Amino acid sequence: MKRLKLKKSYFWTYVILTVVLIIMIFPFYWMIVTSLSKPENLFRFPPKLIPDFNFKNYVVMWNNAPEGLSWWRYILNTLFVAFATTALSLLNSALAGFAFAKLKFPGKSKIFMFILGIMMIPGELLLIPNYVTLSRLHWLNSFQALIIPFGASVFGIFLTRQAFRQIPNELWEAAQVDGCGIGKYFFSIAMPIIKPTLLAFALFVFLGSWNAFMWPLIVNTDSKYMVLEVAMYSFIGIESGTEWAPLSAAATMATVPVLIIFLIFQRQFIEGISRGAIKG
Repeated sequence: MKRLKLKKSYFWTYVILTVVLIIMIFPFYWMIVTSLSKPENLFRFPPKLIPDFNFKNYVVMWNNAPEGLSWWRYILNTLFVAFATTALSLLNSALAGFAFAKLKFPGKSKIFMFILGIMMIPGELLLIPNYVTLSRLHWLNSFQALIIPFGASVFGIFLTRQAFRQIPNELWEAAQVDGCGIGKYFFSIAMPIIKPTLLAFALFVFLGSWNAFMWPLIVNTDSKYMVLEVAMYSFIGIESGTEWAPLSAAATMATVPVLIIFLIFQRQFIEGISRGAIKG
């Protein structure tokens, strides 16, 4: 009887998880179906759940890049911004996390709590102050405007601090006996040890930068610095109407690469996040 009850509980657990999975996956599936549908089937009722495999939508999307530039330009811009933001945020967050975890200085706990408090401030509240700051620095319409404001992360500082705290202090003492300086210890010993956490955070920052829309739309009006998410906005028209099929094709083009990256590194991502949350 106990085994039968246990099997029933597992059955309903799997049913609920399956329903949740379908709800989460369906928007992505519908995006792909829309990108492959013929115009007459976009708004039919009941909706057609099987795609028409009309790849002409992708041809139309690719041949109608906004501002007369190539989609390759927007993809390369997005890749450059995403990689630069990830590298800068990873380095700054790891340095700050190591300092809060292993170094001793006055007011360390209070400063750390103050930094954590910044996470409570909505990002939208900082749009205008950040925009004014960049305007006075004459950084609008530049890659600096897309990269520098995200060169540090409070979440990254917290995550790396938790990971560094798990490293035994005896390891640093042994390194000092061998004549190892703090810089060499940080880059050669401490950083490799928390590699899963760094990889998880890097993936988190990369995906966030790749999918950024609001900030790039505000600070850049020059097409030379336009990123992929903003370029897709050209298919949304107020007077002429939204071109749903090309827009879905562009969204699929932007989503599939990062989805593949996440599926490849999902194990390391989960391991890194959980590892950084073990010790408080």
